[in-house]
Amino acid sequence: MSSRDTDLGTPTAVNVRCQNNRSVSVRLCDSSRPDEDRVKYAVEASAPGLTIRVAEVVAWNWGTDLAPFLEGLAADFRGWDGQRVWQTNDRDLTVSAVFRSGGHVGLTWTLRPWRSAASGWEATVTTWIDAGEQMSALVVDVRRFLTQQDGSCG
Repeated sequence: MSSRDTDLGTPTAVNVRCQNNRSVSVRLCDSSRPDEDRVKYAVEASAPGLTIRVAEVVAWNWGTDLAPFLEGLAADFRGWDGQRVWQTNDRDLTVSAVFRSGGHVGLTWTLRPWRSAASGWEATVTTWIDAGEQMSALVVDVRRFLTQQDGSCG
């Protein structure tokens, strides 16, 4: 699920690849920690005919970052009704999740750079992963990625 720095065992990037279409993916990378309260990172998404990047997503260390959202999804591996949604405080990254029979979770990643600009744009890709082990591995990788000192897309 992730690229790892072999010396540290810490992911330098987290790759989420759709099990239904391997050409659809999302990558969290280029992390930096400007201070103890936040981490900045880039999000890249790709699909056939689409490659996008939001260079500076900010996660605040207030227990409301992406990792706890994904942990909740992993804990409910038997499924849930409806859609669950998480977004950054700046709304430049939104992740919504749905559960499909057969134990699959659809993670829809919406990227919105320049969210305050009148002519801003957004792009969305959906990655499907298994609700059990793949979701649990994603949680571990995202938590480690968000707590490391820095990383790159390398």
